[in-house]
Amino acid sequence: MKIEVKNLNLYDTLFSGQCFRMKEESDKSITVVLSDRVVNLKYDNEYLYVKSNKMENIESVIREYLDLDTDYKKIEEIISSKEEVIKANIYKCDGYKILRQDKFEMFITYIISQNNNVKRIMGSVDKISRAYGEEVSFQDNKYYLFPKYEKLKNITTEELRNFGVGFRDVYIRSALDKLESEVGFLDKLDKMDTSSALKELMSIKGIGMKVASCILLFGYHRFDTFPVDTWVRHFVSENFKVKDDIKVISKYMKDIFGEYSGVAIQYFYHIERNKT
Repeated sequence: MKIEVKNLNLYDTLFSGQCFRMKEESDKSITVVLSDRVVNLKYDNEYLYVKSNKMENIESVIREYLDLDTDYKKIEEIISSKEEVIKANIYKCDGYKILRQDKFEMFITYIISQNNNVKRIMGSVDKISRAYGEEVSFQDNKYYLFPKYEKLKNITTEELRNFGVGFRDVYIRSALDKLESEVGFLDKLDKMDTSSALKELMSIKGIGMKVASCILLFGYHRFDTFPVDTWVRHFVSENFKVKDDIKVISKYMKDIFGEYSGVAIQYFYHIERNKT
């Protein structure tokens, strides 16, 4: 199937640290493991070419996952009007999207991500998926979907440690315990304002502001959440003359960029990371 998409930077979107289940193929296409299927994506001349082991409602699935129906041009105009340095660099973010991903997968994956590197995160997520996820055959290869809560609810810290999650084993176990004791917790967050949702997530052992913000931004599409990492701290403190302090930077982002502070943060990260 091919989908007409006039503005998409597929590679930078998928390899930006938002997700951890992707692989670039020899033909420059990208294979991604979604929550319920495996897809192979290639963008060329304003068309997105899609293959999958499950083609049912594939266009709507891909449009949602890549957030193709959000007007990013409008968001870019708003963000770039706030600061000159953004206005001068916004073109570098052309086609960059914020992925819409599975809530439970983000809940667990971003706990694994804390103080970790992408390669190790991908390795742990893959091992957990191989052990507990559904096997899927696609283009002569086997893939494993990220397991649902029911498959992981009884996992022990010892088992988790074998998957390379390190000290995060107790945090993942604590997160799973929260879902057991409070049925519907992840859906409940949808009904809360962002500030309340952040507090709820941070009440769980091992989830701080950055992890909670990532869960809400990439799992709940909350554009007003702003995970601050080293790249972002450097960009904001250097370009906006803001003190290099997470609390100060977070307040600045909320005050200046408001409902789109999460998108702005991702743009800063993208600009800083790809600076030549």
